[in-house]
Amino acid sequence: MSRRGGKAALLGLVTAGFAFLYLPLVVLVLFSFNASKLVSVWGGWSTKWYLELFRNEQILSAAWLSLKIATINATGATLLGTMAGLVLARFGRFGGRALFTGLIAAPLVMPDVIIGISLLLTFVSMEQFIGWPYGRGIDTILIAHITFSTAYVAVVVQSRASGLDHSIEEAALDLGARPITAFLLVTLPMLAPALASGWLLAFTLSLDDLVIASFVSGPGSSTLPMVIFSKVRLGVTPEINALATLLIGIVALAAGTATWIQIRRSGRA
Repeated sequence: MSRRGGKAALLGLVTAGFAFLYLPLVVLVLFSFNASKLVSVWGGWSTKWYLELFRNEQILSAAWLSLKIATINATGATLLGTMAGLVLARFGRFGGRALFTGLIAAPLVMPDVIIGISLLLTFVSMEQFIGWPYGRGIDTILIAHITFSTAYVAVVVQSRASGLDHSIEEAALDLGARPITAFLLVTLPMLAPALASGWLLAFTLSLDDLVIASFVSGPGSSTLPMVIFSKVRLGVTPEINALATLLIGIVALAAGTATWIQIRRSGRA
């Protein structure tokens, strides 16, 4: 096979792979504008299912809860992940580094089911011994989401912190700045793209989570993915297509913003 034929075959495989991933999403978006109540039958263009969606109190309540949890989770995970990432990037070799790195990386490779079961058992044991948390609800979902989101933020921050020019921070220290002042005025602005990307990544992961939240949630604390899953089990409706389309838009906007921030910052560097 010639080199040109090999490139064409590789391009065809890549195109087929992306088509397999994204064509279902395109079909879902198109059918969210379907006037027919039957999902598989096209009945013309209409936005009535979006109007019906915004009249559904259960979905709106779950969406608001998911947004609150995702926002708090992203902020908490960014704070903890930044500290963990800076420790791994700045402190070099220290006692227990391998263990610390393993603990940070564990949520990245551990199945969601295992994380959910272990956290559920932890919360049940804590409730028996210290009386907190009382049952499962928003608090337990937040703790669970921050637990696995912190690992992703730490990886992003560590990658950025490892490539920083330390001479700028050292120059600030030589000019009389205190370490905390140099960190806030020099290091933190240079880490800003990684912090923004980590925050958006943690927000998206929390908004998208179904498995872990299903284990650690309780009555009255159903997140949006849980509500969607319960409705899909009874059959896909155009209303669900409309909701999924909005979620795709939110996730795409968050991912695009994070990518744009990274590219813009890299171009300036």
